[in-house]
Amino acid sequence: MAEALSTSLTRLFRLTGVLLLLAADTVFAASAGPLNLTTSLAGLSCLLIFMVAYGLVVFEEYTQLRKSKPVLLAAGIIWGLIAAIYAANGFTQAAEVAVRHNILDYAELLLFLLVAMTYINAMDERQVFETLRSRLVCTGFSLRKLFWLTGAISFLLSPVADNLTTAMLMCAVVMAIGRDNRRFISLACINIVVAANAGGAFSPFGDITTLMVWQRGLVDFTTFFNLFIPSLINWLLPAAIFHFAVPRMQPAACPVDVRLKRGALTVMVLFLMTIATAVCFHNFLHLPPMMGMMTGLAYLKLFGFYLKRTHKNPKGAPGYDPKKSGEQIGDTVAFDVFRNIARAEWDTLMFFYGVILCVGGLGFIGYLGIVSELIYVGWGPLPANIMVGILSATLDNIPVMFAVLTMHPEMSTGQWLLVTLTAGVGGSLLSIGSAAGVALMGQSKGIYTFFSHLKWAPVIALGYAASIASHILINKRFFDGIAI
Repeated sequence: MAEALSTSLTRLFRLTGVLLLLAADTVFAASAGPLNLTTSLAGLSCLLIFMVAYGLVVFEEYTQLRKSKPVLLAAGIIWGLIAAIYAANGFTQAAEVAVRHNILDYAELLLFLLVAMTYINAMDERQVFETLRSRLVCTGFSLRKLFWLTGAISFLLSPVADNLTTAMLMCAVVMAIGRDNRRFISLACINIVVAANAGGAFSPFGDITTLMVWQRGLVDFTTFFNLFIPSLINWLLPAAIFHFAVPRMQPAACPVDVRLKRGALTVMVLFLMTIATAVCFHNFLHLPPMMGMMTGLAYLKLFGFYLKRTHKNPKGAPGYDPKKSGEQIGDTVAFDVFRNIARAEWDTLMFFYGVILCVGGLGFIGYLGIVSELIYVGWGPLPANIMVGILSATLDNIPVMFAVLTMHPEMSTGQWLLVTLTAGVGGSLLSIGSAAGVALMGQSKGIYTFFSHLKWAPVIALGYAASIASHILINKRFFDGIAI
């Protein structure tokens, strides 16, 4: 408890420092709206409200208050104060236009993620992930082989599925295999977090930050794959060092008794078709990617209708015998796509709304203009983008990346790729830096902790530095002659 409390306090204090920097350094003030409120009572109040709301997010484990609630309230209060000040000064439409722009950003993100989450839930319901987990647990491989196998799967699966789902699936495998071997579990969990975050950095579908950059049209879909080698280095270099600390043991093999439900493979194919549709809509038709994703949701709905119509032998029917019927395990419950939509992470989706509106409000007041001038003009793009990754280790990378997108500094494609990379892999520097790390700390039941991760932070930082260096070296053609 004391360890977790110190972790939360550290995170909150660093957030406070960043926010105080925004409030204090008004030398480079540049307001996004007609009025510069950065030094006004209303502006400072909005800054304080956001700080308090995000502090409650940090202490969610102790308050049991879902993270979406404080940021939703903060977003409403911040924009209410902005609108009141602007209306009093005769700008009755300015706040409305600005907030509608933020809501449009959120709506595109919401619909995109809702479809992706629905497909992940559908594959989970069809036993895809449970079958994979069961087969990995019962392979009989050595702990070192399983260390590399779970890391590789995390790296390759997270670009398609989200890094949180991937990390939790692999952690379940590690917990089942390692049992009482605390050293293996701790090292394997660190490896999974680093691999999942690195894998999500080179694909628009791998992380919310890459998705936001792609949806803004700042980087083409295929251009993201130029981050594959830097991302791979970010995982492989620390993993190679971890390898020598993994115990040499051989867990016993076991029989695999979990099978896919009917239609599982088709759902996986439809998900890939949905991704292809989103890419085609964006690249060739110049439509928002979420339209392709929503079209792909129709694929799943129609297939769900087919599964219902062809469903036989419901549980409880007279004479039902699963062995004679030939149905696979779990087929006694008909597929329901709306149940999978309902299982989406609604608290997370509402949290994104609150964060986007809060950060958008602070940008409209003028604080993001201050930061943009201070770091991107004063420091230069390279140090600024490296700092974004370091901030992602202590703050959530969603508000950090949305703040960068709102600032919209003038940068080459190479620099946009760099900030995408650092925001994605920077969260691996600390266990609290990504949703995957936070989730695994809870899932591992106190074996993988903040301090067990911190012990290996220098090794992870080595991978972080190497990934940045390799990107600059390999992808220098994307810097367009602009000073790095």
